[in-house]
Amino acid sequence: MTTDPAPLLHAARLATGHQQHPAGTLYVVATPIGNLADLTLRAIHVLGLVDAVACEDTRVAAQLLTHLGLHKPLRALHAHNEHEAAQGVLALLAQGQRVAYVSDAGTPAVSDPGAVLVAAARAAGHAVVPLPGPSSALAALSAAGDTLATAFCFIGFLPAKGGDRRTALAAVLADARAHVLFEAPHRIAELAAALAEAAPQRTVTLCRELTKQFESIVTRPAAELPGWLAAGAHHERGEFVLVLHALPPTVADDEALPPAALQALRVLMRELPLKQAVALAAELSGAPRKALYQRALAERDAGASEGESDA
Repeated sequence: MTTDPAPLLHAARLATGHQQHPAGTLYVVATPIGNLADLTLRAIHVLGLVDAVACEDTRVAAQLLTHLGLHKPLRALHAHNEHEAAQGVLALLAQGQRVAYVSDAGTPAVSDPGAVLVAAARAAGHAVVPLPGPSSALAALSAAGDTLATAFCFIGFLPAKGGDRRTALAAVLADARAHVLFEAPHRIAELAAALAEAAPQRTVTLCRELTKQFESIVTRPAAELPGWLAAGAHHERGEFVLVLHALPPTVADDEALPPAALQALRVLMRELPLKQAVALAAELSGAPRKALYQRALAERDAGASEGESDA
């Protein structure tokens, strides 16, 4: 059964038609990550207003426009042709046309194509207007309930394999902030196993198929993730967003600094002034100087307290 899109388009015009939508402007439009009902009225209005739609995949964009009862010229602009295709969009903008850009799902230029086009449009003097909306990263953060997070780091997909992947994951786990990662279904078990081994007590919120009919959101210590994935036939299917919760301050001190860095710091502190010991330990280990300095202060103060109690 096909829904008549006319009332929806009318509601979108009523809600946003009073706003200015200048010609010769690139409109960066966030689209649903799985649930069509998440498309904003403003996005619907602008998609109906623009002269053309540049998109990551013309088939996906065509389905969305058809659902809205819209028909627009489509231009493919994806990771493999973004530089070249951007020039075609710039030509349309130079003619005074309004152009929307949509990725397959979510907010363009966030682990999706779009950044090259936006940069090129701005460099050519064209206005760029973002239309905020669905984002799997923000949706996952909002469902994580991470009360310790005062900031978060968006990672997206880790390198697919090899040393680069191990190095990237180690860097993430060494950082006390909350982190948002994406993962494909064929690698989720491997990632869960790596997290369980490297940081078994780190709290992780795993989101599967966000906003879709079979959405799953679970929060567990990393040690329990492999078991949860193995417990259901469908648990490893779909697209995944993971939130690695922020570390508590006391845990962050221990886990954010590699054991080798702590050992180097302690040896150097026995022989050198504190600041010099920190600087050398940072240079030798590659660990962050600020974290080493805070650790050095804590250990110096603890040593002083012990000395006073022994006196």
